[in-house]
Amino acid sequence: MANLAQAIRLALHYGEENLDLKDVFGQDVGAPLGGVFTATQGVRTAWNTPLDERGIIGMAMGLALTGSRCVAEIQFCDYIFNTIDLLKLAGNTCWTSYGQFPMPMVVMTPVGSGIRGSIYHSHSFDAWATRLPGWKIVMPSNALDAYGLMLSALKENSPVLFLKPKALMRVRCDELIPGEPEEKELKAMIDKPIKDNQNWKPRWPDVKEYLVPIGSGKVCREGDTVTVVTYGRMLPICLQVAETVAADGINVEVIDMRSLMPYDWPMIKKSIEKTGRVIFVNEDTEVTNFAEHLLRRTVEELFYSLQARPRVLAGKHLPGIGLSPVLEDNSVPQPHDIESLIREVAAEVP
Repeated sequence: MANLAQAIRLALHYGEENLDLKDVFGQDVGAPLGGVFTATQGVRTAWNTPLDERGIIGMAMGLALTGSRCVAEIQFCDYIFNTIDLLKLAGNTCWTSYGQFPMPMVVMTPVGSGIRGSIYHSHSFDAWATRLPGWKIVMPSNALDAYGLMLSALKENSPVLFLKPKALMRVRCDELIPGEPEEKELKAMIDKPIKDNQNWKPRWPDVKEYLVPIGSGKVCREGDTVTVVTYGRMLPICLQVAETVAADGINVEVIDMRSLMPYDWPMIKKSIEKTGRVIFVNEDTEVTNFAEHLLRRTVEELFYSLQARPRVLAGKHLPGIGLSPVLEDNSVPQPHDIESLIREVAAEVP
């Protein structure tokens, strides 16, 4: 089974062969490294840029304005913040031109904690991203969704932010990408060997088109006691906790948003109406968190369906995340935090 990095690599290869993807670029994106997480390793159209985030985004905008489809990578989202004004312009362009100037560009960047990356390699970007109207924003939690979301992004004429949870980049999926060979064969075909690799070239499997529509969520676990809405790295953790509390008769419905903008409100709404209880979980900082928007909408539209207060569980409002495991674990939600809040919400009576 492919891991998330391999799935992105397969999607980019499919894109350059079938979806008119012309350029994939960023710091260390091309040979010899193929990206810090090897998500672009062996991709024919991948090339390296200087260490210049504004230059990378500016190039992507310029290429997109000429109609050339491209994928730009910012090596870690911690370094994307000095491009906010450019991202704002990219999001404005298609809308302000009434569609006359499409922006077929994807910006992908690793996000979140979980790799002990310390203060400059552990930030999240989802809350900031959702404040950029005009962008479509996705964050997969597994390899199959990463493949399907990337192919959908490569068909878009609006700019797409593809947020990669760095803690999940080496996690293997339990479902095969259509056309994917078995695990050992895939590794031999597309993973660059550590030694004797001077003449290495990938042998790409004949993977097929598989699309995850942008704007579609997924019910990953059905339940009728509490709804947990999450995405990215928090998804597998929430599923793990849901199995733990099930032993005590608490049946948690877990929704993977997959797409943050647009998002699948009908799916979320249907689940909350069923359970009457909801918790929104993510690892971005808790103040002006995207989950606060979802909570407000829940209260405004579903107030009379609620059996308990809707809750948000997010990262602490801190400038960064420390290198020490103790600091990191006390900065972002952990399994025991999620379990405690699920039990509290399940026990609350109106």
